[in-house]
Amino acid sequence: MSSSAMEDEAPDVVCQLEHVQGLVDALGAVRWKRHQDAVVELSEHGIILIVEESGCLQAKVYLKRELFARYDYSAHGRRRFGVSLGLLVDCLNAFSVPGQSSLIEIQYPGPDMQVLLKKVDSLDVSIYAEIRTRIPDTMPWDYNFEPAGTNPLTFTVRSAALKEAIEDLEWPGSSIQIILQPVPPSVTLKGEGHGDLQIDLMYYANTELLGAFQCDHRVSYKYKYKFLRATTTNMPSSVTKENRGSKLTIGRGGLLKVQHLVTIGKLPSSHAHVDSVGYQQPGRIAHIEFFVKPEEIEDSE
Repeated sequence: MSSSAMEDEAPDVVCQLEHVQGLVDALGAVRWKRHQDAVVELSEHGIILIVEESGCLQAKVYLKRELFARYDYSAHGRRRFGVSLGLLVDCLNAFSVPGQSSLIEIQYPGPDMQVLLKKVDSLDVSIYAEIRTRIPDTMPWDYNFEPAGTNPLTFTVRSAALKEAIEDLEWPGSSIQIILQPVPPSVTLKGEGHGDLQIDLMYYANTELLGAFQCDHRVSYKYKYKFLRATTTNMPSSVTKENRGSKLTIGRGGLLKVQHLVTIGKLPSSHAHVDSVGYQQPGRIAHIEFFVKPEEIEDSE
C-alpha cells in the first residue's frame, strides 16, 4: 500500500485521556433527558459536544486539546458527526473504575465511521467499544451571544447554592424570573405558581456566595423552569465539593448564559503543564456553557 493511501485512511483524530470519570461527569452535566442526540465537532483545538432542545436551550462542553495526554488531529478544517449522548456516556462509564485513573484512547472515524474506544493502560484487561455515529439532521443553532449594552450584566454564584435555589423554586409548568438591579446590588430569583417564592442574593451581604457582580441598570427576564433547571440538574458532585462558582450572564434580548467548570483530573507529573510564568496548572478543566432563551420580557429600565 502506498504512503498516500495510508494517509487517506488515517483517522481524523486519535486522543488519549486519563481520569475517564471526569469526562463522564462533564458530558453527564448536559444530559437533561434520557434520549438525547448530540453533535460532536472536532478540530485541531479540541472537541466540542453540543446538545439542544426546542430552539430554546443549548449546551456546549468544551474539551480543549490540553485536557488530553495525547491529541493528534490530521483532518483539514472542522469535522462534525452526530451521536447518542446517553450511549456515549454509558460506554465511557464502562471504562471508569472508581478511585482509579484509567487511560483510554478515542479514535474517529473507524472503518464504518464509528467512534472507537479502547483501554490502553493495562496488559491484563482489554476493554474495547464501538459507537455508531450518524450525519446530524440539523446544524446546531448559533446563539450569537452579545452583551446587553456597553457593560456586561453578569454575576458569579456558588454552584451548589445556584442548584439549590433553582430546585427550591420549582412550580410545575412555571417560569422563573431573574432580576438584576444595581441599587441595592442584588440578584432576585422568583418563582410563581399557586403562590410565589422569592430568593434574594445580596452582593454586599455575602461576597463569598455572590461575587463578580456587574449591573448598571435594572433588568428582568422570565425563563421556562424546565430549561433553567437543566443547567444545574446533573451538575457533578465534584463541582459542589470543590465549592466552585458558576457564572451567569444576561446578553442582548435576555439570552442567558450559564457557565460551569468541571475538573477532568489532576495532571500527573509526566504531563504537567507549566505556563509562561512558571506556574503549574493544578488540573484539567472542562468548560460547560448553557444558553437559555427568555420566555418573555417582564421589564427593562
